[in-house]
Amino acid sequence: MRQLSETDRDAIRLAQDLKFARWLEQITATGGCSHPVHLTGFTTTLDGTTGEILHHYDTRDEPGERLLVRCRNRRASICPACSRLHAGDTYHLVRAGLLGGKNVPATVRHRPRLFVTLTAPSFGPVHRASERCRPRRDYGTCEHGHSLGCGLVHAPDATVIGQPLCPDCYDYTAHVLWHAHASKLWDRFVIDVRRRLATSAGLVQSRFADHARLSFARVAEYQKRAAVHVHAVVRLDGPNGPDDEPPAWGTAQLLIDAVRTSARRVLVRSSYSPAVGERALRWGEQIDARPLRADGDGPDDDAVAAYVAKYVTKGASETGAGLDYPLTASADIESAPVNAHVRTLMRACWRLGGLPEYESLRLRPWTHTLGYRGHILTKSRAYSTTYAALRAERAHHMGHTDTPEVTTERQWRYAGSGHSPGAALFAAGIAEDLAQNREFAREAVGEGRSE
Repeated sequence: MRQLSETDRDAIRLAQDLKFARWLEQITATGGCSHPVHLTGFTTTLDGTTGEILHHYDTRDEPGERLLVRCRNRRASICPACSRLHAGDTYHLVRAGLLGGKNVPATVRHRPRLFVTLTAPSFGPVHRASERCRPRRDYGTCEHGHSLGCGLVHAPDATVIGQPLCPDCYDYTAHVLWHAHASKLWDRFVIDVRRRLATSAGLVQSRFADHARLSFARVAEYQKRAAVHVHAVVRLDGPNGPDDEPPAWGTAQLLIDAVRTSARRVLVRSSYSPAVGERALRWGEQIDARPLRADGDGPDDDAVAAYVAKYVTKGASETGAGLDYPLTASADIESAPVNAHVRTLMRACWRLGGLPEYESLRLRPWTHTLGYRGHILTKSRAYSTTYAALRAERAHHMGHTDTPEVTTERQWRYAGSGHSPGAALFAAGIAEDLAQNREFAREAVGEGRSE
């Protein structure tokens, strides 16, 4: 007879508990969250006029005297259930800025809108997936004895893609410093786009905000070479944002020209270091700015929103460009499950992080992301709704809101997180069932539309 595993024994123990049904309700309410937060405490709802207790909830009546709530981690590698919810929120956030909804007028669809891609510069030649990797008539060799070309045809999933042709020639220092300044480079880019637009329209640059507003949502994604690049939806509004029509001079072509010019001219200089000098950090040569068209003759709005939502749930580890958890010592780099290229980037990040001139960049705490410390998704205030508003709307839909006529007293305390082995098994099953139900519902809606 097969001996039961620890997970099986724990699952049986949970199923035999008298409060198992209520515990299962909690797991289902979290969507099968992989690493729920445990809370203890109470909520009392009182009539605002008479002081009468209308409702009282206390975790002492719950299994284990705890309430489980979602971890809300966006990374699919950490919690698939919460990442799906985050992806859904991101989709609606981006889509509202493209088509309207969520308190954004539908007229934004007819504004000048672009889907922009900005890349990191080259830090050295790397292997790539193409008909032939890096064909050259005369390959030759670098000073370290490595070939300067590669005539092979690599499969799209080949592990060599993104790896330097010569690790000794690759500028790992510039790669890390570029990551550390990427958010500042984006800020400079946005400011310069506004200035280009003002100049093109014959306006004083400081008066641009009186005539138009630039709104955006951007997502950062790691390429195969472990360098971040940016996808962004950029929209031109009137001075009050989505409620205002842009000025007559605000055309999509004018916006494209401003984006391309600014992407090529802006730069950020790193602090001078006796060890590595000063670096002028720019965007790469690959710049793409495509108009989004209301008549469908261009990238599809829903597809753009789904594209952004997909990448916002990816952690660095899923692209092979880092880890989803911080490193606490240099020795952790050597045991990290990454390839040699990423490991060398981590070493460079740790080494530069020890220099006093780079202390403000906090490179060592961000070694796991190769020095990049910006948010995966950022947006301007007027682009569309917020994650907080979407969560509040969801809570209202589920009936989890207070009304003006009542007073609520709360007292909550953190009591741990995670699952036991058996609980993790149940949670994974619930998450999978919910995901399948959503997929079936999506297919049913698609079939209904096609009839």
